Amino acid sequence: MEKWRFIDTGSSSPAMNMAIDEAMLLIHSQGKTKPSVRFYTWNPATLSIGYFQKAATEINLDKVKEYGLGFVRRATGGRAVLHDKELTYSLIVCESHPAMPSTVTDAYRVISVGLLEGFKAIGLDAMLADPHTDKEKFAVPSSSACFDAPSDYELIVEGKKVAGSAQTRQKGVILQHGSILLDMDANMLFDVINLPNEKVKERLKKNFLDKAVAINDVRSQPLSVEEAKKAFRLGFSKGLGVELVDDELTEEERELAEQLCQEKYGSDAWNFKR
Repeated sequence: MEKWRFIDTGSSSPAMNMAIDEAMLLIHSQGKTKPSVRFYTWNPATLSIGYFQKAATEINLDKVKEYGLGFVRRATGGRAVLHDKELTYSLIVCESHPAMPSTVTDAYRVISVGLLEGFKAIGLDAMLADPHTDKEKFAVPSSSACFDAPSDYELIVEGKKVAGSAQTRQKGVILQHGSILLDMDANMLFDVINLPNEKVKERLKKNFLDKAVAINDVRSQPLSVEEAKKAFRLGFSKGLGVELVDDELTEEERELAEQLCQEKYGSDAWNFKR
């Protein structure tokens, strides 16, 4: 069985979390590391936005500050995510890896099987959003919130989206990261998204709650972050057919992450570039 790295970096700032993901991608592109699965959390709780989102028009930055949230732009696409009570994962692997299909959608499917096995490990009957049969139900997302609708092959429990992922490909390497929601604060999320008025906000929030759910909303016993780590580590190992071996960031990864944190993800030039 192929051995991949398993790295738990614990809790970091929003800028450092995104910097570590990119540093791992860049060092892997140089052939210096094995494919990796990384778990992490956020301090403080953070609103991240997709690469193509417009911070000034889509996000209420005053509310972000009022709630004491961190803020960062991801290198991946997608919509706004509130990283609070969740486990975040990232996966780094070469596009040329035998297990990785050439298209983004098919790669999502392969990686999502790891998430699917994780949900099974915690006793939830999850399924992958089918790009054909589920389109009518979810249609086009109605707000700037990521969990407003699932993308192809994202995870659904009881008909609602329970994990959101985004992917980028750079220098021949796939980086996919995503949120595994333990609990969800829809009120806070919709407070920090710019909407025309309260009536529209309430309508979109209701629509969102009809489409999204957190793990602890559908489990009889609450799931802790540590329990989630064990289950989803097992899930990725089983779903990808690899052995995940405990590891740490290399010194080169750490140094590059520090540089990217200061010069890129911690800068207004990056976070407010649109």
